[in-house]
Amino acid sequence: MDSISGAGAQDEVAGLLSELIRMDTTNTGSTATSAGERAAAEWVAGKLDEVGIGSTIVESERGRASLVARIPGADPTRPGLLVHGHLDVVPADPAEWSVHPFSGEERDGYIWGRGAVDMKDMDAMVLSLVRDWARTGVQPDRDIVLAFVADEEAGGKLGAHFLVDEHPDLLEGCTEAISEVGGFSITVRDDLRLYLVQTAEKGLAWMRLTAAGKPGHGSFVHDDNAVTRLCEAVARIGSHRFPLTLTPPMRQFIAAVEEAYGIEIDPAEPELALARLGSISRMIGAALRNTANPTMLEAGYKANVIPGTASATVDGRFLYGEEQEFERQLAALVGEGVQREWLVHDQAVETTFDGPLVDQMVTALKAEDDGARPVPFTMSGGTDAKSFQRLGMRCFGFSPLRLPADLDFASLFHGIDERVPVESLTFGVRVLDRFLRSA
Repeated sequence: MDSISGAGAQDEVAGLLSELIRMDTTNTGSTATSAGERAAAEWVAGKLDEVGIGSTIVESERGRASLVARIPGADPTRPGLLVHGHLDVVPADPAEWSVHPFSGEERDGYIWGRGAVDMKDMDAMVLSLVRDWARTGVQPDRDIVLAFVADEEAGGKLGAHFLVDEHPDLLEGCTEAISEVGGFSITVRDDLRLYLVQTAEKGLAWMRLTAAGKPGHGSFVHDDNAVTRLCEAVARIGSHRFPLTLTPPMRQFIAAVEEAYGIEIDPAEPELALARLGSISRMIGAALRNTANPTMLEAGYKANVIPGTASATVDGRFLYGEEQEFERQLAALVGEGVQREWLVHDQAVETTFDGPLVDQMVTALKAEDDGARPVPFTMSGGTDAKSFQRLGMRCFGFSPLRLPADLDFASLFHGIDERVPVESLTFGVRVLDRFLRSA
């Protein structure tokens, strides 16, 4: 296969990732207890400044910082491409890990630590690449706008949403965007790997359910118990299986799996066949229907006192075009006597797997892996694409990684012992180099 530069980026990407992981940017969901995003944004700004790339840092609240930089393209008449990544990570308990989650340790050919796959790996790949471009005089065909943002792990209100609402001028001219959770491989056999490119993601519906009842003594017979009412609603939601809904990208994905594995998949029960994909089938399966999972409970203050209220938090996700149906289904499950309040509510996003940008993704992947077969899919979670789509951008998940066949990649997202292979990082740099030069 033909060669391309980017050797400097490949040399430094692992080191940059380790440095970034060592910055604890834990997002607890509250500015009062979150930390590190400002320091991380300033670190990125410093790395860009070293090679002559200017940037702008903005804050939504004290310390909740996002950075934007623009790399001018050779053709100023072309619209820009946004490459966005978040700097925050979810919490991690060191007692549960084999290495300290903020060590950024390199061990057994992997970089370990919180954010290694979600998504400081992409941040490091992009940062190492544009630094190498600046040092070697590479200019992309079109403007490349970089956004390293805060608060994605809590819904993006203080990061991407803030940029879109308050600083859209920094993103002016961008019509397409790429970011996390896409472009990674699933090994079918030695000469064939499916690379999943995210073209859609589910909508976000985090909610608090609150039940009210009559408070009283715990020893009495009590028919108006808020805890009982809430738990009945929570149990209905948690045990409910929402109907199967095959969206266009998932129909394309299933067709690609049928062809790759030489099997026929029953459209009424696709999960049975998709199980052969391994652990990633849990992520894929969740994109075949709406979902709602109880995650937190709160009630009472003493063992012998029946409280007047009880509340629960539920993580709801709905497919593109399914928002109204999801809310109808949810209302039936919640039932009478329980109030619902949205904590975070954001749109589902979907685009098509076609056009020049997709063609360039395919070309770049195939140039670095003869066995690559890119396919679209819907992600069960959410990204900052929800915000940037509001500016009219077509958004994709394209953070390319060629992964070992035996790596349980899905479990690493928000998981214990999160890690990424160094070889996957250098592969990603090479693919992004090919892609971003001419996208």
